[in-house]
Amino acid sequence: MPKMKTLKSASKRFKNINDGKFKRKQANLRHILTKKTSNRKRHLQKKILVSKSDTNHVRSFFPYM
Repeated sequence: MPKMKTLKSASKRFKNINDGKFKRKQANLRHILTKKTSNRKRHLQKKILVSKSDTNHVRSFFPYM
């Protein structure tokens, strides 16, 4: 039986941390940045955890985790 493949787009967007959770980048930091305050942009730079309801969906993209 062939190996199962990881969804490559997911491997670029999510990073696994050891307790079964995933880190992700926040949205709203790509364009139209002039109207956003520096404080808001700085807080959007931080990585956050994927929500509990989405974790199983993200985990399905990684067959060997």
